[in-house]
Amino acid sequence: MRVVIGSDHAGFVLKGALAGHLRAVGHQVEDIGTFSTEPVDYPPICADVARRVVRGEGDMGIVVGGSGQGEAIAANKVHGVRAALCHDEYTSRMARRHNDANVLSLGARVVATELALDILDVFLSTPFDGGRHVARIEELAEIEAEESAQGSGPSSLPT
Repeated sequence: MRVVIGSDHAGFVLKGALAGHLRAVGHQVEDIGTFSTEPVDYPPICADVARRVVRGEGDMGIVVGGSGQGEAIAANKVHGVRAALCHDEYTSRMARRHNDANVLSLGARVVATELALDILDVFLSTPFDGGRHVARIEELAEIEAEESAQGSGPSSLPT
C-alpha cells in the first residue's frame, strides 16, 4: 500500500515511528514533512497529504500533530477526504468500516507510540463495509458539493 504521511513539529517523532513501522511491514511511504521539531504550521502539510490521497498518489494518508484535532480538520477541508481522528483501535476500525476514512489523524500527545502503531495497523487492514454505509458516504459527498457551489470562507460567513 502507498501511504502519504505528514506532521507538524509536535507529531514529528511519532511520524518517524509510524513511517518506520510502515516501511518495515512492506508499505511504500511518502513522508512530506515536517522534518524537525522546529515549530511549523500544520494546515498546509495536512492539506498536502489529503490532496495527494485524493489525486491517487497514495492509497491512504496519515497526519500527526499534538492532539490530532487541527490536523483532521485541515485534511477534511480537501474535497474527497474523510479524515478520522482516532484514539484507540475501536475508533480506527469504525472509521474504516462505516466511514471509509482515507486519512488517519493521530495526536502524539494523546496516544503512546505502541498504541498509535496498533491504531495504524487496524486502520490499514480494515476494509469498508459498504452496504448501508455507501448511501451515507454519498450524502457526505453531496454536502461537499453543496458547500462548494455556495462558496465558503470569511466572506460567506454570517455577521
